[in-house]
Amino acid sequence: MSTMKAARWYAEKDIRVEQTEVPNPKKGQIKIAVKYAGICGSDLHEYVHGPQLIPVKEPYLLTGHQGTTTLGHEFSGIVEEVGENAIGNFKKGDRVVVEPIYKNPESPFLVSGEYNLSEPLGFVGLSSNGGFADYVVVEDYMVHKIPDSMSFEQGALVEPTAVAVYAVLQSGLKIGQTVLVSGAGPIGLLCVQAAIAAGATTVIVTDVAEKRLEKAREIGATHTINATEKDIPEQVRKLTKNLGADVYLDAAGVQASYDTGLKSLRNGGTAVLVALFGKPVTADPLSQVLRELTIKGVIAYRNIFPEVIALIDSGRIPAEKLVTSKIKLDEIVDKGFEALVNSPEQVKILIDIEK
Repeated sequence: MSTMKAARWYAEKDIRVEQTEVPNPKKGQIKIAVKYAGICGSDLHEYVHGPQLIPVKEPYLLTGHQGTTTLGHEFSGIVEEVGENAIGNFKKGDRVVVEPIYKNPESPFLVSGEYNLSEPLGFVGLSSNGGFADYVVVEDYMVHKIPDSMSFEQGALVEPTAVAVYAVLQSGLKIGQTVLVSGAGPIGLLCVQAAIAAGATTVIVTDVAEKRLEKAREIGATHTINATEKDIPEQVRKLTKNLGADVYLDAAGVQASYDTGLKSLRNGGTAVLVALFGKPVTADPLSQVLRELTIKGVIAYRNIFPEVIALIDSGRIPAEKLVTSKIKLDEIVDKGFEALVNSPEQVKILIDIEK
């Protein structure tokens, strides 16, 4: 049996870098030698207070996976082996990234192209073993080629960038409009970049960490406000000709961000909930009705990976500016997860799997 190094989740605050069996592709699957992988907020949630999406009590329906899990769903690499009858004309040596959503073949949402709504929801690196390893096996429909001009570091950022681009597209943002983003973590900052790429002229960002607001300004936010301030809706109106923001993107996912964001919208504005809210929030439906607000939740993305690859490769979305650290796999706990927990200066940490 051949083995490889992998970062494996066992329980809350228990991730171990250890030797595990190298996977081999089955029918319709592709084996990838991982180059770079990013730590996502969902990975961090599993580390801090998991399990959340990792199937522990019963196996994930589409893979049979359960329990101890190799994390990682934001990654790039090279095709190592192509399983029997795999679609997509892939061959060994192809440079690729992975769109890690599982598609239930029996779901009616596949027919409409809304595969991110198929159930049960599952991702590589959570519902199966993922990319914090030398090799990973994924379904053929998940794999996308990337051009030679795109670095593997940029490739590892395609998946989180797709979340932000999809959120902006779902908001209906128009050229010249104003956007408010709550939460200057990786997804919030990518939402800033996606909004700018879509033509927003005023982009306001709130967060409690000054270092992250500094990063927001660095990547193009026109205004930043500390989320601890009391008069944020009034400040937003002053910055938007006393109207309010056209679009609100909630990448923070707490009661305070939800309330502040809706109050900061113009009448007829649109709120998109991007964050995975950890707790329920209370709402004021009458105000939402009288102001004719649109409030929309989004999950992940669908049908946009090729466009996101092109946006990053062309420089229209310089996602690599969010990378604050590159580490080795052996350092993933101390310099990865613990750094993200304890240091607001860290935004996106990439793991150089080969290093």
